[in-house]
This record gives sequence, C-alpha cells and structure tokens, in this order.
Amino acid sequence: MNRLRLNNILMALVITLAFIWLFIPFAMAVLWSLVDPSQPWTADKLLPPAMSFYRWVNMWQNSSLQPALLTSYTLAPSAAILSLLLAFPTSFALGRIAFPGREVAKTLCLLPLVVPPFITAVFFTALLYRLGLTAWRPGAIIFAHAVVFLPFSIRILTVSFETVRQDHIDAARDLGAGHWARFKAAYLPALRPGIYASLLIVFIQSIEEFAIAFIVGSPDVVTIPVLLYSALGQDYVRPNAAVLSLILVIPNVFLMLFLERLLKSANPTLASGKG
Repeated sequence: MNRLRLNNILMALVITLAFIWLFIPFAMAVLWSLVDPSQPWTADKLLPPAMSFYRWVNMWQNSSLQPALLTSYTLAPSAAILSLLLAFPTSFALGRIAFPGREVAKTLCLLPLVVPPFITAVFFTALLYRLGLTAWRPGAIIFAHAVVFLPFSIRILTVSFETVRQDHIDAARDLGAGHWARFKAAYLPALRPGIYASLLIVFIQSIEEFAIAFIVGSPDVVTIPVLLYSALGQDYVRPNAAVLSLILVIPNVFLMLFLERLLKSANPTLASGKG
C-alpha cells in the first residue's frame, strides 16, 4: 500500500513538473502569437484583451518567413543525410571492429558535444572561411551542420552496429550473399531504428541552429532561427517571436511522434526473427 502511494506521489510530481516545464511555456507562446496589435497585452491582464491571427498572416505575407521556411527545410534534411553518410564508416569501426583503445575512441567522438554550441559554431565558421568553402553559402552551411552534429550520428549508429548479430552475418555469408545482400539481410534490420533516430536528431539540431546559419549565410541565406533572433534581438517583437517559435517547435513534435511510430515498426528483434 505504501509503495502504491509512493508511486502515485511520484507520478503526480512528474505530471506537475511536465506541466510547468512544457505546457505553460507552450501555452504562453500560443497566446503571444495571437495578440492583436490593436490592444497590447500588458502585465496587468491575465489573458490578451484581443486575439486574432493577424501576426500569423502578417508574418507570412510581409516578412522573409516563406523563403526562410524553404531554406530551413532544405538545409536541415540535407545536413542530416550528409551527417549520416559521414558517420557510417566511423560507426562501423567503433561498433564492429575490436581494436585497442576502442572505448577511448568512442569517448573522444563525443567530446565536441561538451563544448558550448555557439563557441563550436564560431570557430568552425572561421575554419570554413579559411578553407574557402563559403563561396556556395547553402552548401557551406550543410557541410558545417553535418560535421558539427556528427557526434550524434556516430554515437547512435555505433550502438546500432553493436546490436547486429554475428550469426546473421555468418548465415548470410554461408548462403553466398554478396556485400549488399549481406548488409540488407543482416545489418539493415538492426540499423534501421538508429538511421531514423540519427536523421531526426540531426535534422532538429540543424533546423534550430543559429550561429553558423547567421555568420555564414547572412545576408543571402535566411533561416527560421535567424528570423527568430531578429524578432527577439534587433526588433524585439515578442508576438512575432512567438509565431516563429511555434513554427520551429510544432513540426518537431510531430516528427518525434512519427519517429516513435517508425521505431516501433522497425523493432530489430522482430526484424531479425528474434523475440
């Protein structure tokens, strides 16, 4: 009985924290995005005195939101795919090949995540200029995002490679399967969840990244975070910033839910015939 009561208390605490941490900021962003400019929302009012979709319509028609959306949703998937391709060789080596210092190498691959993202972005941007890779600014941003967020892909795919069963590889080899057929039969079922997760995480990191997109792309390449920085920094129009924040957050929530369904459908134990 005491254990059940403790579980109920902990569950109530988790729900309360989730409400404070997630629901309240999201609700405030929604309310700010609906503030009508005819009647400003002041601190003495609990709710906006007048609400409308004016801010959404105005941002869509009279700002750089449309090209920024196209740019962001072009750069982010490209960076995610490139990061995945770059991570494959290293992840295979860390996940399938036994060599001295492998655990140290895994840790070293994660060290860039310890450095504050803005510092990494500034120094990496300087490197891009040094190498002369900024002539094609969108390509430079894609390459920079793919490399900066490479540790996420490496770590996820390394774990996925470690779950590949050696007896499946041996069985495919004994049956005369070539390299591609062996990869498709033995590796891909176990790697599929990691591939999905890697693509999604790098996509989200890329679409929310500001420093590289601003320093390398400005003024020709404008992304949603760059617009958000302008709304919060230079102009400080809070309702416009709320609109941009929701445009960033809402698709990511749906993508996370979609990933969850993909991961359930790509259960490696079911795909491998084990379970």
